[in-house]
Amino acid sequence: LTHGVGIDFRPVYLIPTNEFFAGENAAWQPLRKSVSAHLKYSFRFHPDSRYGKLYPHTYQGIGVSYHSFFDKAEIGTPVAVYAFQGARITRLSSRLSLDYEWNFGASFGWKKYHPGTNAYNYVVGSKINAYINLGFFLNAKLSRYCNLLVGADLTHYSNGNTHLPNAGLNTIGGRIGLVYTLNPIEESHHEIGTARSLPANQLYLSSFWQRVSYDVILYGATRAKGVMLGDEAHIFPGQFGILGFNLNPMYKFNRFLKAGISLDGQYDESANIYSDEIIQVGEEPRFYRPPLHEQIGIGLSARGEFTMPFFSINIGVGHNLFYNKGDLKGLYQILALKVSVTRNLFLHVGYQLHKFHNPNNLMLGVGYRFHN
Repeated sequence: LTHGVGIDFRPVYLIPTNEFFAGENAAWQPLRKSVSAHLKYSFRFHPDSRYGKLYPHTYQGIGVSYHSFFDKAEIGTPVAVYAFQGARITRLSSRLSLDYEWNFGASFGWKKYHPGTNAYNYVVGSKINAYINLGFFLNAKLSRYCNLLVGADLTHYSNGNTHLPNAGLNTIGGRIGLVYTLNPIEESHHEIGTARSLPANQLYLSSFWQRVSYDVILYGATRAKGVMLGDEAHIFPGQFGILGFNLNPMYKFNRFLKAGISLDGQYDESANIYSDEIIQVGEEPRFYRPPLHEQIGIGLSARGEFTMPFFSINIGVGHNLFYNKGDLKGLYQILALKVSVTRNLFLHVGYQLHKFHNPNNLMLGVGYRFHN
């Protein structure tokens, strides 16, 4: 392996998706900026190894970061721990390339909403939130050991609807960083290590069915839910359970891309829960659970998957066309990260939206890949 240590500095613009950021906060001042500092360890495969030949410019690792939104009293100064992976998109010259990198992890230390002590913060409902980042940047080789990274990125923070409120935070801005490689490989040697060095029968499968694998995924999660009664939002007490499965055949176009369909089924304990605005229990509305068959959705989704060493990113759009009631009607969208544990066993960390804008639930589970 080739090892590297990097630092990033990321000044960004805080997208005003909520009145809180526009100035409806304790200071009555708009919140428009954020900054974070990152310390990262990465590794890449030696170009003579199998993965080094298939993915010669791919790296992955772990990072830790400190984030400031310049409102410590109401938002906090969270710290994130995350996995990341990046690779070259295109080579611009012998010492310059265009690269991408994603980060995915958890951020800790948020100041969450409280009706008494943090009443303006209708954005953050939990002390722990997911951290998701995607960046594009120029990678300039300064020396054999040191690279300069300059570019831009997008970041999203959310708790996946496990607690309410969950408006989430979104930022867009710049990044500048340095990476120091501890044991660099000569560039000429590194460039030889490409997929072309592998025998053809290790790269290309001859028949259609040889290229098809089958992912079976079981997942669960919890979620919070609320309803609007008139002009007031009411959050149901407690949390609701989620159970689901995906049966997902995928056709492999090449070492990077797969596509297919998925049979999806999900039980959502919060689906079609409703309240009675007239009958009250104390000061809270009474809510009613529907029968079990009104909380199950079964449908199909179209899936695409970007595959790299250790990680795959799966994106899907589907509809509960076989069975749906009430809340479960309409399109749903899935973004999931698959993390390899063994050759065929993987962890599944996903998030589901409803109608492209309503946060639905997390999808935390395990999967197994047949005919891999």
